[in-house]
Amino acid sequence: MSQVLRPLKDIFPQADFPDVLRGLSSPDDAAVLKLTDELSMVATADFFAPVVDDPYQFGAIAAANALSDVYAMGAEPKLALNLAGFPKTLDLDILNEIFRGGADKVREAGAAIAGGHTTFDEEPKYGLAVMGVLNKATAFANEGAKPGDQLILTKPIGTGIITTALKQSKIDESDTEEAVASMARLSAGAAKILRAAPAGAVHAVTDITGFSLAGHGHEMADQSGVALEIAFSKIPLLAGTDGLAAQGVAPGGAGRNKDYFGQWFERGPSITDAQETIVFDPQTSGGLLVAVAPQALESLMADFSEASEPVWHIGKVTDGPNGTIHLV
Repeated sequence: MSQVLRPLKDIFPQADFPDVLRGLSSPDDAAVLKLTDELSMVATADFFAPVVDDPYQFGAIAAANALSDVYAMGAEPKLALNLAGFPKTLDLDILNEIFRGGADKVREAGAAIAGGHTTFDEEPKYGLAVMGVLNKATAFANEGAKPGDQLILTKPIGTGIITTALKQSKIDESDTEEAVASMARLSAGAAKILRAAPAGAVHAVTDITGFSLAGHGHEMADQSGVALEIAFSKIPLLAGTDGLAAQGVAPGGAGRNKDYFGQWFERGPSITDAQETIVFDPQTSGGLLVAVAPQALESLMADFSEASEPVWHIGKVTDGPNGTIHLV
């Protein structure tokens, strides 16, 4: 979790590394290093254990998840390195399929895998270190949201609950097809639309992954000095998510997210325990959460529709208390 890095801030103070534009002193979805007045390098790394049984799908999902951080910064991925752990007891053909899934997704993103590192591990793990190029004119950050801004989300929620249900044999693999397709979908199209938006239209961007919609929403709100109001009825859900949550199906990460981020969470009187669980559900390769200037919302939604890119209007930015998530 991000808080384990906080003790390192004093070792790498911003004043000693002025070209590190986003790092430990200004946490974001990826690190940013200034190269010139106009260009920066974006770097990120992410890897995890399988969330689906199919090795090719797992590789594609893990790659899309790592690439998402680059898109959330407004950057274009250029180079990736494989990061993998693999048991000695498994057939190497499985690892080859994981790598093939990741490679196809990186190629789809217009980037190249140029190397990596693999070690033995008791459980398979895979992901990427990704580097991208960021133009100052189209750079995003997870701060900058303003009261009155409207919140949009580019992927449905529920991957943690769906994949947990699969592991618990409470759903069939055929019931995960929508979730797999969502997790493997790149945020490239959404990011392209946001980069093309008029100046001042997009105020803040973050991607929704392991900290959940509530957790990553809190980070955006806290960094921006605002609060977020999210309407549960407007949140897009993967098919079956609400029913499974009502049955008590939830990954362990949902509880950990609630334990930590719950101090900044407020729910309306009509919100159920199951609905609260859903907004704390850790996502794999989730969508982009974007704070949009209110006057730009209609045209931006139209741009998404014209490009056949999914998007949902789920809430708004309000005055503090800073970092608070109001679920209504």
